[in-house]
Amino acid sequence: MTKYYTRACNFYYGEISKEKIKNKSALPLNKNNLISFDTIEVITRNYKKKINIKDINSQSFNLKKKIKLDLKLITKKKKIKKLNFKNFPILMGVLNLTPDSFSDGGKFNKKNLGYNRAKLLFKMGCKILDIGGESTRPGSNEVKEKTEWKRISLILKKLKKFKYFISLDTRKSLIMEKGIKNKINLINDVSGLNHDSNTINILKKYNTPFVIHHMKGNPKFMQKNPKYKNVLLDIYDFFEKKINEIREKGIKHNNIILDPGIGFGKNLKHNITLITNISIFHSLGFPIMLGTSRKRFIKDLSGNNDSKERLGGTISSSLYAMMQGVQILRVHDINEVNQSIKIFKSLKFK
Repeated sequence: MTKYYTRACNFYYGEISKEKIKNKSALPLNKNNLISFDTIEVITRNYKKKINIKDINSQSFNLKKKIKLDLKLITKKKKIKKLNFKNFPILMGVLNLTPDSFSDGGKFNKKNLGYNRAKLLFKMGCKILDIGGESTRPGSNEVKEKTEWKRISLILKKLKKFKYFISLDTRKSLIMEKGIKNKINLINDVSGLNHDSNTINILKKYNTPFVIHHMKGNPKFMQKNPKYKNVLLDIYDFFEKKINEIREKGIKHNNIILDPGIGFGKNLKHNITLITNISIFHSLGFPIMLGTSRKRFIKDLSGNNDSKERLGGTISSSLYAMMQGVQILRVHDINEVNQSIKIFKSLKFK
């Protein structure tokens, strides 16, 4: 039996979006009038075709039924406890308290540098702070629980007295539980909840919001010739299967975020396919998070124009993702990306 996937595309912004919605020639994404679309792309493993929303009723009965079910999920308002998606995208700041992370390892893991950096990121416009004590860069080895907790425990204890939204980047259920007891708001497990068999139990016990992140393999070997039948649809199926699994295990809340995991078991072609088709994941009904900040694909595309910080590539890919309705951007350079979004909106959303 053929499986169909629905991708919203051909987006409009600002005043033109409002006008399109008013005259019913476009549909709002997430019930947000500032971003809308008038076309969907129906995708299967064998073909794909674009359909204007005014032509949906002329499709076959089964296809029309599938499209309309997906459109309900695409257009519904997305909610995460303590987050407001009305003014998207939300910026997630990165704070690695490690000696060996790929971009900022060793920069903030001494004395009060991490704590001071955290406060600065929030001041610059960060709405979520993602704190990690274990590097999951390509080729990295697993860190012992005791070491990981030692790296992050002090800053978590300092930050919990504030009303900051804190995300904990960890694969280990013991670290998750300790973090939850220190008032963290979100679990960001890059393994897709697969690394530790007790993870689901902890998330269920505390009813904690979490990210379902896709990674092929593990950090040590994930970049060793990763292969997919169809990277976009394979990852969609992974999300769908994982959502069903967590429902079966008793997690009923909708405080879930999806991250396709750019650079986590993907080559350049895989990454580009995911970024350019990122809006397909709206039809799963949850907010999308994307992390392109300073990643290798920027170097691969820019060639001789690559720089250490890869700020230009981070900004351009972030704006592209925003134009596809991505709700959360995970970035290192909060101030610069925030500035670019403000300028883009001032020019485009009027």
